[in-house]
Formats: sequence, structure tokens, C-alpha cells
Amino acid sequence: FRLGESGAVAPSRKGMRGNASTKEDACSAPCPEDSGIAPQHPDACIIRIRRSHLMQDALEEVARQNEHDLHKPLKVNFIGEEGVDAGGVKKEFFQLLCETVMQPEYGMFKYQEESRTYWFNGQSLESEADFMLIGLVLGLAIYNSVILDVHFPLCLYKKLLGQSVGIKDLEQMQPEIAQSLKKLLSWNGPGSVEDVFCFDFTVDQGCFGQVKSFELLPGGQNIPVTEDNRHQYVDLYVDFLLNESVRAQFNAFRKGFLLLCDGPVLRLFRPQELEVLVCGTPHLDFKALEANAKYEGSFTAESKVVQWLWTVVGEMSLEDKRKFLKFFTGSDRAPIGGLRKLECTIQRAGPDNDRLPTAH
Repeated sequence: FRLGESGAVAPSRKGMRGNASTKEDACSAPCPEDSGIAPQHPDACIIRIRRSHLMQDALEEVARQNEHDLHKPLKVNFIGEEGVDAGGVKKEFFQLLCETVMQPEYGMFKYQEESRTYWFNGQSLESEADFMLIGLVLGLAIYNSVILDVHFPLCLYKKLLGQSVGIKDLEQMQPEIAQSLKKLLSWNGPGSVEDVFCFDFTVDQGCFGQVKSFELLPGGQNIPVTEDNRHQYVDLYVDFLLNESVRAQFNAFRKGFLLLCDGPVLRLFRPQELEVLVCGTPHLDFKALEANAKYEGSFTAESKVVQWLWTVVGEMSLEDKRKFLKFFTGSDRAPIGGLRKLECTIQRAGPDNDRLPTAH
């Protein structure tokens, strides 16, 4: 990955697959270059996005930035929409982008039903540059203190920190496969491993509606798994799923992530702590949020409406509390340090009394 034009972190994506103009473009908002929004600002990293071309514009806008601009506070502009990014627009941008990039039609990540997590698609047709940019987006969110609604297995964060992964990590991600491998390792009969399991040194994976076979060793389809080589088979199998099959995609993703987040401090994190930094903590203490809240526009902690708000929130189920937090902050998880670390300001939205609550 060499720098793109004018010091950009990646080459321009224009002309790449999926970026062709269509007739619908003429009816949508103007492209970032024609939007009238300045591409650069001395005190901010400017991202200009069309909702109709979210994925395309997001990656192109991130790719054109230079490293100096990426270290500035992020300011997101949805083209054709009025509004000042006081934090809500930025959070919405990351939320929409995460939802979009995980969709099956993009083919960059695969959903794992057992663990409800996403993992790299080793057969993706997307370029390594796009995976690098997705990693950069993850780092950009951390750098701008935005919690993401993404669900990666813990082994991703171990790999980002340069730690080795093994069958215990596979068990968290794909428990059924891991249990089968453990059963193979512990098999003591009746019958031999070769006769009972009928395995060879290959892995079968689905690839765009077809099953493709990959050899774990040269000539692996002709090497049966036996009592003597089953440990080697399991080691190679796990390494293939977690490392070898996604090596190009993960290395590109990691390169983008480390572009903003690399440094001595990162080495102090444990994988679980890095996950919390990205996704927040699932524990929700709304009493701490209430105690830390500030009030403006004639509201005080004693205002009847404010008291009603905290009473209603306190009586919500955990699921409804998560929904309220997502409406309020853009994420259903708390930041590091819990909800007491959130800057919560409640204010009157003008003189009207028939308006629904808004958040930004």
C-alpha cells in the first residue's frame, strides 16, 4: 500500500468495481467533488457523503485523506442535508457504514450464526485496499471516541495486538467445528480415527454457492487423518480458518487500523480491553448517567419533565434501555468507564410542547 495521490492514505477508488455511474446518480445528491463542501479544513478531517452512495463515498473520502488530516477531529457532512455535526451526525455515519459493510451483498465479511459474529470472507472479490480502508474506519472511530455497533470475535482483537490464536479462539467463534476437532483429538475407539472420521488433510468451504476444497498440506486430499497425525491436522485446520484463509484480508485490515491506532500504548491493552474500546461495555448503569447529567434551556434536575424521563427510563426493561441508549448516543453500549463517562445534556427544544424528543 503506497500512498495515493497528494499523500492520500490509499489510491483513488474511482473506476473500481461497483463504482460506475448510473442513471440514478443524476437524480441523487451531487457527488462529493461537486457538493460545494470544502474537501479540507485546517482544524477538521472532512468527510462528504451521499446517503445513496454511502459505501462508495465513505471509502473514497477516507482514501483521499492524508495522515495529518486523519489525526484531526472528524466532521461528517451528508450532502444535501442541513445541520451541524455536534457528534450525532458522526455517530450516524459510523452506524450506517457498519451496517452496510456487513451486508452479505458486499461479500467482505461472513456472518457466523453460532456466535453471532462476523469474520473475514477469504473468497471476497473486494480489493485489499478496501479491507485496509475498513480497518482505517475502525481506527478512525476509536480515535474520535465513537462506539461502534460491530460484532467481531475476540480473536480479531488478539490478532490486531499480534497475539497468537488457537482452538480456544475457534471455539468462541465456531463452537460446533471446535467441538468436532476436540472430539477427534480425544477419540479412543471403538474403531480407528481413519475409519470412523474419514478425514483427509483438506478443508471444504462455501464459495459463492459452490463448495471449494483447500489442501492443508501438499497432496492433502491423499493423506488420511490417523491417530499419529491428528494433532497436526487440527493445528493446520485451526490455523487455516483463523489465519491462512484470511491472511490477505486481515493483513490489509490490520494495516489500516494501525495507521491511526499504532503505538506503545496499544501494546498495553488486553484483547478484551481493545474490544471494549471499539464496542463499549454491555453493562448499563443509568443511575450513573442520571447523576452526571447536565440541564439547559430552563430545565433542572427538579423539573417535572426531567423527573418523568428518569422514572420512565428506570422502569424500562434491559432491552428497552439499550434501545433508548442507541437513540440517545448511537450505540447500545456504554463507553469505557461506564455511562458516567457520557456527556449527557438535556434541554428544551424550543417553545413548542408537542414535539417528539430528539437526540444528537
